[in-house]
Amino acid sequence: MGDNSQVAIFVPLSIMMVVATLNGFIQEASAAGECGKNQISSAFASLSDCLGAGRDPKAKVPPACCSEVSKLIQIDPRCLCAVLLSPEAKEAQIIPAAAISIPKRCNIKNAGNECGSE
Repeated sequence: MGDNSQVAIFVPLSIMMVVATLNGFIQEASAAGECGKNQISSAFASLSDCLGAGRDPKAKVPPACCSEVSKLIQIDPRCLCAVLLSPEAKEAQIIPAAAISIPKRCNIKNAGNECGSE
């Protein structure tokens, strides 16, 4: 009976560990949105001209920023949201509401609201 009790404890613990591990992978993938982590880092670096506009919702958006945002929207609009709300953006003190308003402030017509209510 001793062997059965060890199995009865081991199996549920193993399942819980697998579920916890998978949950971590799912959350990390979800945080990256539609982009991979490398793509987010690269795209964030290309949006360096947008830092001022991302920190101040009333700041004028530089033409170079609008150009880069437009390019990223053409590639994958959901990726833009992932970049603007990424850990890199947070570390750079980007204000999410200011960042997601950049396409509108650039008068980019084909920009939807991929970031939802975030």
